[in-house]
Amino acid sequence: MSQGSGTCPAAGATARVPAQQGAPAGGALAAAGPGDAGPGGAGPGDAGPGAGTGPGPGPGVRDLRGRPGLVPHTLGFAAGDVVVVSGLPGSGKSTLIRRTARGAGIDSQDARERWARLLPPSLPYPLYRPLVRLTHYAGVWRALRSGTGIVVHDCGTQRWVRSWLAHESGRRGRLLHLLLLDVAPETARAGQRERGRGVSRYAFARHRRAVGRLLAAAESGLLPAGCASAVLLDREAAGALERIAFSAVMTGTGVTGAVMTGTGAAVTP
Repeated sequence: MSQGSGTCPAAGATARVPAQQGAPAGGALAAAGPGDAGPGGAGPGDAGPGAGTGPGPGPGVRDLRGRPGLVPHTLGFAAGDVVVVSGLPGSGKSTLIRRTARGAGIDSQDARERWARLLPPSLPYPLYRPLVRLTHYAGVWRALRSGTGIVVHDCGTQRWVRSWLAHESGRRGRLLHLLLLDVAPETARAGQRERGRGVSRYAFARHRRAVGRLLAAAESGLLPAGCASAVLLDREAAGALERIAFSAVMTGTGVTGAVMTGTGAAVTP
């Protein structure tokens, strides 16, 4: 899968992920960190140098793959927004959510582990998978009703889940964002072996097709229906990310999308 393209602005700049046209007002400023733009730099509501121009993904898509040292510490979103993390099984979705969401994560793996503790160890997972999914989506529903910002694990094959999240976010005046992990199938398989949980060849092929479609669309500048923005991450970029944050501080009236700040530079599309 292709790596990111584009130029890098001067050190200390910030870059905003432009929202999809027609999305409701929202967005947020990322938490400040070393190397953030000071007075005279890109401010709230300002796109970074070259934003929305040049080759590569279009407005609304930010590609952080293949940019060592240029990945932000924090991805910031408006309070109440919903962030969906998608990728192949074993790509590191659960690890990323657990490490960066800081209490805002809703991971189906947590529901699976809770049921596994209650049920006989010999019971195959496919037999209680419906219970896991029901528990997971019930937790997502409760979080949506609370109005807090959440980070949701998404396997990528259930398109209706993103449609549902987009609908529920939109009717509450909030935005849905996509974080898409681009990891080689061999790496994802190795990740499955490390965690001791694999998927069948058939299931893995379904995941590859679904994630491949999402990546191809994002690389062409197309967002999944209902998503205001998308961020593409490889394994290195995901490992460098420290926090996914939700803030009540907006980027300005009618300006939407995530602002990303890092240690010395930010990227443009």
